[in-house]
Amino acid sequence: MDISTFAWGQLITLSIIAIALGMDAFSLGLGLGMRKPTRNRTILISSFIAVFHVFMPLIGIWIGQFLSIYFHHIAVIVGGALLCFLGLQMFWSSIQNREDVLPFSDRTILGMVLIAFSVSLDSLSAGLSMGFFATDPLLTVVLCGVAGGLMSLIGLYFGRLMGSWIGKYGEVFGGIVLITLGIQFIM
Repeated sequence: MDISTFAWGQLITLSIIAIALGMDAFSLGLGLGMRKPTRNRTILISSFIAVFHVFMPLIGIWIGQFLSIYFHHIAVIVGGALLCFLGLQMFWSSIQNREDVLPFSDRTILGMVLIAFSVSLDSLSAGLSMGFFATDPLLTVVLCGVAGGLMSLIGLYFGRLMGSWIGKYGEVFGGIVLITLGIQFIM
């Protein structure tokens, strides 16, 4: 196999994973966008989400790489299973007919940090599973950060315009993508 083919394949796979992980940020952005935040608050929320979408998968990758040294033979299966689990969790939470109420306000810096942290937890899990594979950590975290930040920004702006109905479908799509990639890794 040509190295450039491997690099493009990895770029495409990691981009798909980053976009799937960014669906939570997009959904959250839609919900917060309906509160009509100011332009500065919108940029600040998206920036926090982008930063957490960089550091959470990075921490997960480091843990995954450490564990893969000791569990090399089962690393691929565990990584694929984690992606499937994460996708199922995203899918399940999106089809439940309940309104998620944030226990903290997006109007304070601490609240925005907690929102960014909570929406980035799935990136930690995905980073853990990617740590089991030979992925480029820098490329992974840059793609996750850019996708999370941009998708939350887009969600915040669309939330002002469209309402909440897209959020559920975006998360369903993200969950299905992660499940599909997890099954593909296991196979």
